[in-house]
Parts: sequence; structure tokens; C-alpha cells
Amino acid sequence: MSGAEHAPQDDEPRIGPNAILQTIGVLDRHLGRAERDRIMRLAGVPVPPPDSGMLPESQCRAVHQALRVDQGEASEGLLWLSGLATGDYILANRIPGFAKAIIRALPGFLGARFLASAITKHAWTFVGSGRFRVERFRPLTFRIDDNPLRADAAERPSCFWHAAVFERLFGTLVWPEVAVEEISCASVSGGPCLFVLHPHGKKAAMPSSVQSG
Repeated sequence: MSGAEHAPQDDEPRIGPNAILQTIGVLDRHLGRAERDRIMRLAGVPVPPPDSGMLPESQCRAVHQALRVDQGEASEGLLWLSGLATGDYILANRIPGFAKAIIRALPGFLGARFLASAITKHAWTFVGSGRFRVERFRPLTFRIDDNPLRADAAERPSCFWHAAVFERLFGTLVWPEVAVEEISCASVSGGPCLFVLHPHGKKAAMPSSVQSG
């Protein structure tokens, strides 16, 4: 992580701005603005305005990776909190009220299918150049191939941002006690990132820094 500026290409795939904006908010609250600015400089990414549209995936990746390099294990909890905040934003601004009401009224397995279908249709906003699909429904498992937000390398699954987004959405609308566990990670094996949703596994997959907090 050199801190060289990441200049986007015109045809570069993009990811929703919350991958950076919510991370900035978490850093401001937990580390302070000076530390946030230092990490953004390390990433080589300018602080985007609050009304940013889709952002270059290379910049989103650079911010997440700079946070991992700089904060080590503590970055897991920070990225988890950013993912939860992103889920909150989606619930408040991207899912219509009538759709939320329908999902909540359905039996869990049907609500999960409804929500998984909606997520699949909008997957380009959070996987960029990667590929998303539902791997299976029992248990509900999501697959991301070529995940652009993966860590450069890791000893254990490390896509806490994505896991937290899924957990917030399904925990709010389908299964209050859900936990999302990443059982395979491109950062470790080079294969796909696989996320299993456990309907009654609350906190089983949270980073220890979040559980203890």
C-alpha cells in the first residue's frame, strides 16, 4: 500500500458509494477525523462528497485494503460496522416500504427468497466487476466470484463488510437472529467468497472486536 493516488479509468467498473462513505463515518466516530484522513491518504483516495454517485471499484478496494493494513485485526470490526451502516442506508433509502412490508409478512423461507432475488438484481452495485449469485437456498448461501473488495491476502475469511450488509438486511426483514458466516474466501483460497446465512445464529460470525464491544 503505497499511498499513490488511485485515478479511475473511464470504463472502470463501479461500486455503490457506501463502500467508502459509511467506512468514513465509522472511522470518524471510532478513530477521529485526523486518523480517517491519514488512512484515506494511505489509500490514495480523495474523500468523496456525501452525495457521490457510484465510485470506481479500485478506490473502494484501496480504502478497504488500506484500513486492513493500517489497523490489522481491528479493521475487521470497523469494516463490519461499515457494512451494518450500509445495510441501514439500503433499508432506509433503497427498499420501498411496501416491499419491506411484504417481506416481513411472508414466512421466513419465502421472505428470504424474495429478498435474495432483489439483492441478486442489484448485485452490480456491491460487487462491481465481480459476479454474484445464490449458490443454494438451504441453507441460503451467497457466492461472489472475483470479489473486488476482498483482502489482498488473509489467513481466514475476511469479507466482513459484505457479511455485515447481508446480516443487517436479513436480520431486519426476515430472521431477527440471523448470522452470516463466510465459509470460503478469495483472500485465503483464491476461490469464490461464500456466505452462509444461519437463521438462528446471532453473533456467531461477528468479529470478536464487535462482540466484545
